[in-house]
Amino acid sequence: MTDPLHGERTTELLDGLWGQGVRRMSLLMRHSAREYAPGKHDLENPLTEEGRRLAHQFGSRLRPELALRAYASPVARCEDTAELIHAAHREIGGRGRGGSRPVEGLGVFYVLDQMKMFKAMSTSTEGMGSFVRAWLDGRVPEDIMLPGPLAARSLLKLLITRLETQNASPALDVCVSHDLTLYLMREICLGLSRESHGDVLYLDGMVVFERDGDWCAATHDQPPKSLAQLLGGGPAVDARIA
Repeated sequence: MTDPLHGERTTELLDGLWGQGVRRMSLLMRHSAREYAPGKHDLENPLTEEGRRLAHQFGSRLRPELALRAYASPVARCEDTAELIHAAHREIGGRGRGGSRPVEGLGVFYVLDQMKMFKAMSTSTEGMGSFVRAWLDGRVPEDIMLPGPLAARSLLKLLITRLETQNASPALDVCVSHDLTLYLMREICLGLSRESHGDVLYLDGMVVFERDGDWCAATHDQPPKSLAQLLGGGPAVDARIA
């Protein structure tokens, strides 16, 4: 059975920020519910039918006045999630044009050797959980994974630079990625570890936005927090690509 929270707490997060006067946001989110077929490469597992329904439902709950742009990791389940969200939003009169677009920086760009990563993950006593902890603690060799802070800062700058090109208001960039990406960004940007704040569910997300000249991030369980220190300087100016 699908958890009823899938997507709901992300739309509640967005609605809360709209209510605070934020008018342009980038939503980095996990894809919708997926298959786990044995013997198939993990990145080839598609969405389930329930996953497709949930993604469409998510798009239909977004505000129709939004200028919506949709981007995705170049993996089928992420691309399909983004396309379903975008299509559903247009069905309710949304302002988004075109369709979704794959962006390599939303993929698993931080994995430098997939074979070694999956081997390390499969031999771990706790599977993915302990691997994520080792990676974010700096205990995974750098020929397997980019260091967490470097990967997080690179992705954050991608989201910010993309959002700076959005001239419409209100506007939302939906950026669909993977749970590993969300574990990375939640911890590095907001200090939310998997151990203390639980698993990243399908359609969970982290929102990035600018407020009063400062770039901030928030999740459903973390109020807005400044990203100035992570970005390496003062607000706004140094938040741009350096």
